[in-house]
Amino acid sequence: MTDHHGSFVWYELMTSDTKAAEAFYKTVIGWDAADSGMPGVEYTLFSTNGTRVAGLMTVPAEAAAMGARPAWIGYIGCNDVDAVAAEIKKAGGRIMREPDDIPGIGRFAVAADPQGAVFCLFKGQGEPPEMPPMNTPGLIAWRELNAGDGATAFDFYAGLFGWRKGQAMDMGPAGVYQMYGKGDVDFGGIMTKMPEAPMPYWLYYINVADIEATHGRINANGGKVLHGPVEVPGGMWIVQGLDPQGAMFAVVGPKV
Repeated sequence: MTDHHGSFVWYELMTSDTKAAEAFYKTVIGWDAADSGMPGVEYTLFSTNGTRVAGLMTVPAEAAAMGARPAWIGYIGCNDVDAVAAEIKKAGGRIMREPDDIPGIGRFAVAADPQGAVFCLFKGQGEPPEMPPMNTPGLIAWRELNAGDGATAFDFYAGLFGWRKGQAMDMGPAGVYQMYGKGDVDFGGIMTKMPEAPMPYWLYYINVADIEATHGRINANGGKVLHGPVEVPGGMWIVQGLDPQGAMFAVVGPKV
């Protein structure tokens, strides 16, 4: 069995208009979408060339009542959801939804780190399918935490999931961009958020084949570009934006 503890294993868009969000991501990213088939649950599965990438659902009523807005959320694999949830509480984080089972799928919990960034815990039943290479268009390739304080945020997640530090980049007034990962693979970065960001948040980067074409589709389909296209180390380009319902997302790819 592969050790998925500390790896991102799933992503989910919770939104106010699932049909409109489905249409946006199908057009902008090129994802396919299909109903999950789970009895009594409205849940859509996004996929690329047959590989399931993410889920889509309406923001739950109880979450909306607490002020939740459309947003992407990542699920981090763990060996024992209940034990990690207890560790989160001890480390100063919050459990926003206590551990619960998804019949036939696995066990999950919704958490917030001590600075307020939200993520999920997950332990699945059985071995998940093998994923294509990380740079495949349509896959989520990079997971970036804009933290209240990047250094202490890294310590929190490293303590839970065994993340190790990768390369650190000095971004001048923006501070240090600390890459992190497991084993010999970096799969994200942590930085202190910009002062104008109202609260800490996770941002997920989707691979695209052509950054300029994707940039144009975001603008043409009701999205809003917040930043980019901007070149990043490695010769790739990024765009950060909002979808039509207000969920923040990002794309990364080459200029063709």
